Amino acid sequence: MTANDALAERKMLIWRAGRPTPSSRTVAEEKGVALTYDGTTYAVMMATPAHLHDFAVGFSITEGVVERAEEISSVELVESELGVEVRMWLVADRSRSFVARRRAIVGPAGCGLCGIESLEQARLVPRRVASRSKFRAADLLGAMSALAPLQCLNQKTRAMHAAAFWDVSEGIGLVREDVGRHNALDKLAGALIGCNRVRSNGAVLLTSRVSVEMVQKTAMIGVPVLVAVSAPTTLAIETAEQAGITLIAVARDDGYEIFTHPDRIVFSERRSLSSSAADFGIG
Repeated sequence: MTANDALAERKMLIWRAGRPTPSSRTVAEEKGVALTYDGTTYAVMMATPAHLHDFAVGFSITEGVVERAEEISSVELVESELGVEVRMWLVADRSRSFVARRRAIVGPAGCGLCGIESLEQARLVPRRVASRSKFRAADLLGAMSALAPLQCLNQKTRAMHAAAFWDVSEGIGLVREDVGRHNALDKLAGALIGCNRVRSNGAVLLTSRVSVEMVQKTAMIGVPVLVAVSAPTTLAIETAEQAGITLIAVARDDGYEIFTHPDRIVFSERRSLSSSAADFGIG
Protein backbone atom coordinates (compact mmCIF):
# COMPACT_ATOMS: atom_id res chain seq x y z
CA MET A 1 0.00 0.00 0.00
CA THR A 2 1.34 3.40 -1.02
CA ALA A 3 0.74 7.03 -0.09
CA ASN A 4 -2.12 7.10 -2.62
CA ASP A 5 -4.06 4.79 -0.29
CA ALA A 6 -3.88 7.46 2.40
CA LEU A 7 -6.17 9.95 0.66
CA ALA A 8 -9.81 10.18 -0.33
CA GLU A 9 -12.01 12.87 -1.88
CA ARG A 10 -15.23 13.81 -0.09
CA LYS A 11 -18.00 16.23 -1.02
CA MET A 12 -18.93 19.00 1.40
CA LEU A 13 -20.39 22.48 1.70
CA ILE A 14 -18.25 25.55 2.30
CA TRP A 15 -19.98 28.29 4.26
CA ARG A 16 -18.26 31.62 3.70
CA ALA A 17 -19.60 35.17 3.78
CA GLY A 18 -22.99 33.83 4.81
CA ARG A 19 -23.41 31.62 1.71
CA PRO A 20 -23.09 27.81 1.33
CA THR A 21 -21.17 26.58 -1.72
CA PRO A 22 -20.82 22.92 -2.86
CA SER A 23 -17.21 21.78 -2.96
CA SER A 24 -14.97 18.85 -2.08
CA ARG A 25 -11.91 18.23 0.07
CA THR A 26 -9.08 15.71 0.12
CA VAL A 27 -9.26 13.97 3.50
CA ALA A 28 -7.12 11.43 5.32
CA GLU A 29 -8.06 7.77 5.15
CA GLU A 30 -8.44 6.14 8.54
CA LYS A 31 -8.98 2.39 8.87
CA GLY A 32 -8.68 -0.33 11.45
CA VAL A 33 -5.33 -2.11 11.14
CA ALA A 34 -5.07 -5.42 12.99
CA LEU A 35 -1.53 -6.58 13.78
CA THR A 36 -1.34 -10.34 14.14
CA TYR A 37 1.56 -12.66 14.96
CA ASP A 38 1.41 -16.36 14.13
CA GLY A 39 -2.34 -16.15 13.70
CA THR A 40 -3.02 -14.30 16.98
CA THR A 41 -4.25 -10.71 17.05
CA TYR A 42 -1.94 -8.56 19.14
CA ALA A 43 -3.31 -5.04 18.61
CA VAL A 44 -5.85 -3.18 16.53
CA MET A 45 -4.89 0.39 15.68
CA MET A 46 -6.73 3.12 13.82
CA ALA A 47 -4.21 4.13 11.17
CA THR A 48 -3.60 5.49 7.70
CA PRO A 49 -3.45 2.49 5.32
CA ALA A 50 -0.12 3.36 3.70
CA HIS A 51 3.43 2.05 4.29
CA LEU A 52 1.93 -0.77 6.34
CA HIS A 53 4.99 -3.01 5.88
CA ASP A 54 7.09 -0.30 7.52
CA PHE A 55 4.42 -0.03 10.20
CA ALA A 56 4.50 -3.78 10.87
CA VAL A 57 8.27 -3.96 11.26
CA GLY A 58 8.57 -0.70 13.19
CA PHE A 59 5.75 -1.56 15.60
CA SER A 60 7.23 -4.99 16.22
CA ILE A 61 10.62 -3.48 17.09
CA THR A 62 9.46 -0.52 19.16
CA GLU A 63 6.96 -2.62 21.14
CA GLY A 64 9.57 -5.30 21.84
CA VAL A 65 7.77 -8.13 20.07
CA VAL A 66 11.01 -8.78 18.17
CA GLU A 67 14.54 -7.47 18.54
CA ARG A 68 15.49 -7.61 14.87
CA ALA A 69 13.53 -7.42 11.65
CA GLU A 70 14.97 -10.80 10.65
CA GLU A 71 12.88 -12.41 13.38
CA ILE A 72 9.80 -11.71 11.26
CA SER A 73 9.78 -14.42 8.61
CA SER A 74 6.96 -12.94 6.52
CA VAL A 75 4.42 -10.10 6.36
CA GLU A 76 1.11 -10.35 4.53
CA LEU A 77 -1.52 -7.62 4.09
CA VAL A 78 -5.13 -8.80 3.89
CA GLU A 79 -7.76 -6.16 3.07
CA SER A 80 -11.45 -6.38 3.91
CA GLU A 81 -14.42 -4.05 4.27
CA LEU A 82 -13.56 -3.66 7.95
CA GLY A 83 -9.94 -2.68 7.45
CA VAL A 84 -6.56 -4.32 6.93
CA GLU A 85 -5.09 -7.31 8.69
CA VAL A 86 -1.30 -7.30 8.83
CA ARG A 87 -0.32 -10.93 9.25
CA MET A 88 3.19 -11.53 10.55
CA TRP A 89 4.87 -14.87 11.08
CA LEU A 90 7.79 -15.15 13.46
CA VAL A 91 10.83 -17.41 13.39
CA ALA A 92 10.64 -20.37 15.78
CA ASP A 93 12.60 -18.99 18.74
CA ARG A 94 10.83 -15.64 18.71
CA SER A 95 7.47 -17.36 18.25
CA ARG A 96 7.97 -19.27 21.49
CA SER A 97 8.83 -16.06 23.33
CA PHE A 98 5.75 -14.40 21.87
CA VAL A 99 3.48 -17.22 23.07
CA ALA A 100 4.89 -16.90 26.59
CA ARG A 101 4.33 -13.16 26.54
CA ARG A 102 0.75 -13.51 25.36
CA ARG A 103 -0.04 -15.94 28.15
CA ALA A 104 1.00 -13.30 30.68
CA ILE A 105 -1.33 -10.60 29.34
CA VAL A 106 -4.30 -10.07 31.65
CA GLY A 107 -6.27 -7.50 29.70
CA PRO A 108 -6.34 -5.03 26.81
CA ALA A 109 -3.93 -2.13 26.63
CA GLY A 110 -4.14 1.36 25.21
CA CYS A 111 -2.32 3.05 22.36
CA GLY A 112 1.44 2.86 22.71
CA LEU A 113 1.37 0.35 25.57
CA CYS A 114 0.31 -2.79 23.76
CA GLY A 115 0.84 -6.23 25.21
CA ILE A 116 1.92 -5.33 28.74
CA GLU A 117 0.61 -6.78 31.98
CA SER A 118 1.47 -4.28 34.71
CA LEU A 119 2.18 -0.66 35.55
CA GLU A 120 5.78 -1.64 36.20
CA GLN A 121 6.18 -2.73 32.58
CA ALA A 122 4.78 0.61 31.42
CA ARG A 123 7.63 2.34 33.28
CA LEU A 124 10.44 0.13 31.98
CA VAL A 125 13.34 2.14 30.58
CA PRO A 126 14.41 0.89 27.13
CA ARG A 127 18.00 0.24 26.17
CA ARG A 128 20.25 3.27 26.57
CA VAL A 129 21.28 5.17 23.44
CA ALA A 130 25.06 5.44 23.64
CA SER A 131 25.81 7.78 20.73
CA ARG A 132 28.70 10.24 21.03
CA SER A 133 27.56 12.34 18.07
CA LYS A 134 27.34 16.11 18.41
CA PHE A 135 24.73 18.30 16.73
CA ARG A 136 24.79 21.97 15.86
CA ALA A 137 21.85 23.80 17.39
CA ALA A 138 21.23 25.75 14.19
CA ASP A 139 21.22 22.58 12.08
CA LEU A 140 18.45 21.02 14.15
CA LEU A 141 16.43 24.22 13.93
CA GLY A 142 16.84 24.19 10.17
CA ALA A 143 15.76 20.55 10.04
CA MET A 144 12.46 21.32 11.74
CA SER A 145 11.88 24.24 9.38
CA ALA A 146 12.49 21.95 6.40
CA LEU A 147 9.99 19.32 7.54
CA ALA A 148 6.68 21.04 6.75
CA PRO A 149 7.19 21.20 2.94
CA LEU A 150 7.97 17.47 2.95
CA GLN A 151 4.66 16.52 4.61
CA CYS A 152 2.94 15.76 1.33
CA LEU A 153 -0.13 14.11 2.83
CA ASN A 154 -0.65 16.75 5.49
CA GLN A 155 -0.46 19.52 2.92
CA LYS A 156 -3.47 17.95 1.22
CA THR A 157 -5.46 16.94 4.31
CA ARG A 158 -4.29 19.06 7.28
CA ALA A 159 -4.95 15.96 9.37
CA MET A 160 -1.65 14.06 9.49
CA HIS A 161 1.17 13.69 11.98
CA ALA A 162 4.70 13.23 10.65
CA ALA A 163 7.85 11.54 11.91
CA ALA A 164 11.10 12.12 10.03
CA PHE A 165 14.75 11.13 10.28
CA TRP A 166 17.45 13.76 9.80
CA ASP A 167 21.21 13.54 9.83
CA VAL A 168 23.86 16.14 9.16
CA SER A 169 25.17 14.54 5.96
CA GLU A 170 21.86 13.92 4.13
CA GLY A 171 19.34 16.16 5.84
CA ILE A 172 15.82 14.72 6.05
CA GLY A 173 16.10 11.34 4.38
CA LEU A 174 12.85 9.69 5.41
CA VAL A 175 9.37 10.98 6.26
CA ARG A 176 6.36 8.94 7.29
CA GLU A 177 2.87 10.31 7.92
CA ASP A 178 -0.21 8.93 9.65
CA VAL A 179 -3.35 10.11 11.42
CA GLY A 180 -1.79 8.67 14.58
CA ARG A 181 1.47 10.07 15.96
CA HIS A 182 2.56 6.67 17.33
CA ASN A 183 1.84 5.09 13.95
CA ALA A 184 3.91 7.69 12.11
CA LEU A 185 6.90 6.97 14.35
CA ASP A 186 6.49 3.21 14.00
CA LYS A 187 6.38 3.57 10.21
CA LEU A 188 9.56 5.65 10.33
CA ALA A 189 11.21 3.00 12.51
CA GLY A 190 10.32 0.29 10.02
CA ALA A 191 11.62 2.33 7.10
CA LEU A 192 14.92 3.04 8.88
CA ILE A 193 15.41 -0.62 9.71
CA GLY A 194 14.39 -1.71 6.23
CA CYS A 195 17.05 0.40 4.53
CA ASN A 196 19.73 -0.24 7.19
CA ARG A 197 20.23 3.43 7.93
CA VAL A 198 22.83 4.36 10.52
CA ARG A 199 20.76 5.88 13.31
CA SER A 200 23.35 6.85 15.91
CA ASN A 201 24.21 10.17 14.22
CA GLY A 202 20.71 11.44 13.49
CA ALA A 203 17.56 12.89 15.00
CA VAL A 204 13.88 11.99 14.97
CA LEU A 205 11.65 14.95 14.13
CA LEU A 206 8.03 14.94 15.30
CA THR A 207 5.08 17.19 14.53
CA SER A 208 3.31 16.07 17.69
CA ARG A 209 3.62 16.29 21.45
CA VAL A 210 6.14 14.13 23.28
CA SER A 211 4.66 11.49 25.57
CA VAL A 212 6.66 8.71 27.18
CA GLU A 213 5.83 6.20 24.43
CA MET A 214 7.41 8.42 21.80
CA VAL A 215 10.64 8.56 23.80
CA GLN A 216 10.59 4.79 24.41
CA LYS A 217 10.11 4.08 20.69
CA THR A 218 12.93 6.47 19.75
CA ALA A 219 15.24 4.70 22.18
CA MET A 220 14.29 1.28 20.83
CA ILE A 221 15.44 2.27 17.34
CA GLY A 222 18.66 3.82 18.68
CA VAL A 223 18.30 7.50 17.73
CA PRO A 224 20.05 9.88 20.17
CA VAL A 225 18.06 13.08 19.57
CA LEU A 226 14.30 13.68 19.53
CA VAL A 227 12.91 17.04 18.38
CA ALA A 228 9.20 17.90 18.56
CA VAL A 229 7.00 20.91 17.95
CA SER A 230 5.00 20.49 21.17
CA ALA A 231 5.88 20.12 24.82
CA PRO A 232 6.87 16.90 26.63
CA THR A 233 5.30 15.29 29.66
CA THR A 234 7.12 14.75 32.96
CA LEU A 235 7.50 11.03 32.31
CA ALA A 236 8.82 11.67 28.80
CA ILE A 237 11.55 13.90 30.26
CA GLU A 238 12.46 11.37 32.94
CA THR A 239 12.60 8.54 30.42
CA ALA A 240 14.71 10.54 27.96
CA GLU A 241 17.18 11.33 30.73
CA GLN A 242 17.48 7.66 31.70
CA ALA A 243 17.66 6.46 28.09
CA GLY A 244 20.43 8.87 27.11
CA ILE A 245 18.27 10.77 24.62
CA THR A 246 18.60 14.50 24.00
CA LEU A 247 14.99 15.68 24.23
CA ILE A 248 14.20 18.92 22.40
CA ALA A 249 10.67 20.28 22.28
CA VAL A 250 8.53 23.37 21.68
CA ALA A 251 10.45 23.92 18.44
CA ARG A 252 9.60 27.26 16.84
CA ASP A 253 11.08 29.37 14.06
CA ASP A 254 13.39 31.17 16.48
CA GLY A 255 14.52 28.26 18.67
CA TYR A 256 13.51 25.43 20.96
CA GLU A 257 13.74 24.06 24.50
CA ILE A 258 16.25 21.37 25.51
CA PHE A 259 15.14 19.20 28.43
CA THR A 260 17.78 16.44 28.66
CA HIS A 261 21.39 15.76 27.67
CA PRO A 262 22.22 19.21 26.26
CA ASP A 263 25.89 18.18 26.06
CA ARG A 264 25.19 16.79 22.55
CA ILE A 265 24.24 20.22 21.27
CA VAL A 266 26.89 22.58 19.94
CA PHE A 267 25.81 26.19 20.22
CA SER A 268 28.88 27.64 18.51
CA GLU A 269 31.94 26.40 16.66
CA ARG A 270 34.00 26.60 19.83
CA ARG A 271 32.01 25.16 22.71
CA SER A 272 29.11 22.91 23.62
CA LEU A 273 26.96 23.35 26.68
CA SER A 274 27.73 21.15 29.68
CA SER A 275 24.82 19.18 31.08
CA SER A 276 26.03 19.38 34.68
CA ALA A 277 23.76 20.88 37.30
CA ALA A 278 26.43 23.45 38.12
CA ASP A 279 26.56 24.75 34.55
CA PHE A 280 22.94 24.52 33.46
CA GLY A 281 20.75 22.87 36.03
CA ILE A 282 19.72 19.94 33.86
CA GLY A 283 20.56 16.42 35.01
